[in-house]
Amino acid sequence: MASVLLALDFGGTKHAAAVVGAGETQWRAYQRHLAPVHSNAQTDLEVMRSLIKQVLNGASPTAIGVSFGGPVDFSTGTVRLSHHVMGWENTPLQQLLEAEFGVPVRVDNDANVAALGEHRFGAGQGSQDLLYITVSTGVGGGWILHGQPWRGSEGMAGEIGHMVVDPQGPVCLCGKRGCVERLASGPYMAQQVRQVLLQQPEQGQRLRSLINHELDNLTAVQISQAAAQGDEVAQAGLQKAGWALGVGIGNVANLINPQRFILGGGVTKSGELYWQTVRETARATALPEVHFEIVPAALGDDAPLWGAVALLEEE
Repeated sequence: MASVLLALDFGGTKHAAAVVGAGETQWRAYQRHLAPVHSNAQTDLEVMRSLIKQVLNGASPTAIGVSFGGPVDFSTGTVRLSHHVMGWENTPLQQLLEAEFGVPVRVDNDANVAALGEHRFGAGQGSQDLLYITVSTGVGGGWILHGQPWRGSEGMAGEIGHMVVDPQGPVCLCGKRGCVERLASGPYMAQQVRQVLLQQPEQGQRLRSLINHELDNLTAVQISQAAAQGDEVAQAGLQKAGWALGVGIGNVANLINPQRFILGGGVTKSGELYWQTVRETARATALPEVHFEIVPAALGDDAPLWGAVALLEEE
């Protein structure tokens, strides 16, 4: 009987489940659902159980791969915590799912899993050393070194989001100043631009019009739209975010010297000005002798799911 692999993605704002046969590259079944507002670990699990029931449709999986949006102890499959959802602290997710389904389960954090997905099925094919970076609600990273995931001694390798690039910069959620995440993530970019609009009421008219002058509703998507229309405040906001990410990438290039950086997440869809800033800043930060490329992710929102499949096929 052919193997049926179940892939799960516990995200900060949405959850997904999919089924694929071993060695296949097309989903047999796929479901995605927004996480409930003010969700907790229990509601997340309830949503995921519903998605699992839909995609399995009475079938039994032979193994389950899980991507989780937060730090995970890979050796035990225990979720350490979620930065966005309450109640996940020290949850033995691998143990819970193995008890419920009676099959092997592998759990890792979303950035590591997405890196594995892009390496196996997406923009990382043909590259043995790469860093996958997701830039959306936060900024995270996952390493592939010598063709294998590299998690570090405690599973925390790849946290480029908390590399400090501006020691005098604004305070990050982690408590440090000037982290890449604090300057480059979508919500923080919107916060920075909002402050400029409040302080300079005569500036950013295209952006103000785009959001109907409702500054509290400003998002990174609207900033990128206004930047494409020539709004100078929006362009400056995008460039500042791209600069922070580029400095981080350039420093990582000097330290580890990967062949490729793969960028995914909503903020990386912000257009040519953003990509140009990231690439030029990274190149200016890195040593001239250090060669690398910076490319967009190929798998989109499905990178964690395909990575969960690759996690199982590694076994």
